[in-house]
Amino acid sequence: MRLILAGLIAAASVALTGCGYNTIQTQDEAVKAAWSEVVNQYQRRADLIPNLVNTVKGFAAQEQAVLIGVTEARARATSIQVTPETLNDPQALQNFQAAQGELTNALKSLLVVVERYPELKSDQNFRDLQAQLEGTENRIAVARNRYIEAVQTFNGTVRRFPVNLTAMVFGYDVKPNFTVENEAEISRPPTVDFNTAPPAAPAEAPAAAPTN
Repeated sequence: MRLILAGLIAAASVALTGCGYNTIQTQDEAVKAAWSEVVNQYQRRADLIPNLVNTVKGFAAQEQAVLIGVTEARARATSIQVTPETLNDPQALQNFQAAQGELTNALKSLLVVVERYPELKSDQNFRDLQAQLEGTENRIAVARNRYIEAVQTFNGTVRRFPVNLTAMVFGYDVKPNFTVENEAEISRPPTVDFNTAPPAAPAEAPAAAPTN
């Protein structure tokens, strides 16, 4: 009996390997691991923002609209949670992308505002935070690229015959991915050129000559 059972287990193992089941499992886990790193890096960015906003506020409290915009964008981005279990929902991923993209744009606006304040640009605390932010943006880009590659590999596997039959039986479908347009925008880290002077204010138009 034991020999028969062992033989059945061995046969099942060979069958699952040949039909691609084990490959699907391995690649699915790779996608989940890659996604976890994406989330970790986005969280790292979110953790930097309060200190960045407070530092800017210390020198440019009058820039309320920009400061509030960054704070609100951070709140929206951190409120959207996409777990490995919900990664198969295209709408969930799209909402996550949109919120993170909004935060990216808000940060870019904040860093443009910084150009108006030479004392802020020269503040060591701000420079350290800005360097950490740029480094985090680069890590986000790397993590996103790895996730994109992992999803592409997984999707190629579950579409390919005969593995697609196994995927169908066990309920595995293609996974949504970051869009090309979104990747191009998000992966471009916000930068500040500390050597560039802020643009001069436009000259006022000369007053019209009085008429008799």
